Amino acid sequence: MYYQLYEFNHAMLAPWRAVADQMRLAYRNPLNPISHTYLGRTMAAGLEVLERVTRRYGKPSFGLHETVVDGEDVSVHEKIVWQLPFCNLVHFERCLPAAHRRDPKILMVAPMSGHYATLLRGTVEAMLPHAEIYITDWVDARMVPLSEGSFDLDDFIDYVIQMLHAIGPDTHVIAVCQPAVPVLAAVSLMEEDRDPLAPSSMTLMGGPIDTRVNPTAVNRLAEERPIDWFRDNVIMPVPWPQPGFMRMVYPGFLQLSGFMSMNLDRHLVAHREFFEHLVKNDGDAAEKHRDFYDEYLAVMDMTAEFYLQTVETVFMQHALPKGEMMHRGRRVDTTAIRNVALLTVEGENDDISGVGQTRAAQKICTNIPASMRMHYMQPDVGHYGVFNGSRFRREIAPRILSFIAEHGRGEKAVQGVIKRGKARTT
Repeated sequence: MYYQLYEFNHAMLAPWRAVADQMRLAYRNPLNPISHTYLGRTMAAGLEVLERVTRRYGKPSFGLHETVVDGEDVSVHEKIVWQLPFCNLVHFERCLPAAHRRDPKILMVAPMSGHYATLLRGTVEAMLPHAEIYITDWVDARMVPLSEGSFDLDDFIDYVIQMLHAIGPDTHVIAVCQPAVPVLAAVSLMEEDRDPLAPSSMTLMGGPIDTRVNPTAVNRLAEERPIDWFRDNVIMPVPWPQPGFMRMVYPGFLQLSGFMSMNLDRHLVAHREFFEHLVKNDGDAAEKHRDFYDEYLAVMDMTAEFYLQTVETVFMQHALPKGEMMHRGRRVDTTAIRNVALLTVEGENDDISGVGQTRAAQKICTNIPASMRMHYMQPDVGHYGVFNGSRFRREIAPRILSFIAEHGRGEKAVQGVIKRGKARTT
């Protein structure tokens, strides 16, 4: 019922939003004498704030059309190289000269936690000059018809394994936030199976490996309520006329409400300052606000089965660090990981995944040699700063790239993996 009401409110506000946008343009038109006055700028600013807070934000684009490699500008093209109903694997294909060295391949697993994969645009942009980047572009659940079946945490793990197989040997996987658990599970299963296409290294960034360590407000919310509370209060059917009509989902707008309520004062101040920047004609500051909230307010739905299984497995049962996590009836054994290097990254001020929650992966992956593991805690950054922003580009990204370079398997090893893989299939 709430989802239908939400859609109805958007439809009802649409004409008023259109009027507000037209009036904003009129007040900003340089041919209108009022636009050059304080009153005109104030009216235009107020109307833009009104239009933006009532707008439905669609999926943003990555917009990464070029990068710099070895001091030269090269064009970049997005190419879908693998897909299933709930995910597209996007390769940022760089137009490099034939003589260019072989750069490492990185599978970047974006979080399925309400925002689109474009939230990692800055992460991709920082890595793109140095690596072949592939990213999981998750599909909004409300856009997937019921006929395509379900998608849960077990499917997420299967998707990660299939994507690593599609990319090929000597791939490095990076999991940002929520996917840290399913990626660690996928690598554990691949290592136990002696899969020749298991990644060369695994980087876990700001992920909830063990939420018993320094629990945050998000963690406490999950622990204070039974799973039935979540099923009864946040799971809703997709309304008509969306393609996923009647699919049970955790709606993106509810997730966004939860995120914003955690730091409501900060968001109110940001919008007030945005209004003031518009009145003062401070275009640069206003544009930064637009860029951030265009991304932050664009949300997607998650399937009910994925959300509920994740809440129960990760935040209530703490199954992975206890050694009790199951994947399709099979126990996930993190001690099976022996040949995949492990890097964990945390932010000192992370209020989503508390300090120590990601580092817990180092404790449960007991058979990775000391020479193949590393932990880094970035001072003075919150959750978002772990994978984006100036400190990420300056401090974190170089460490990740150095770790990947150190633990690549090299051309001879790759050819050996390819031969072993062919032998297994014949």
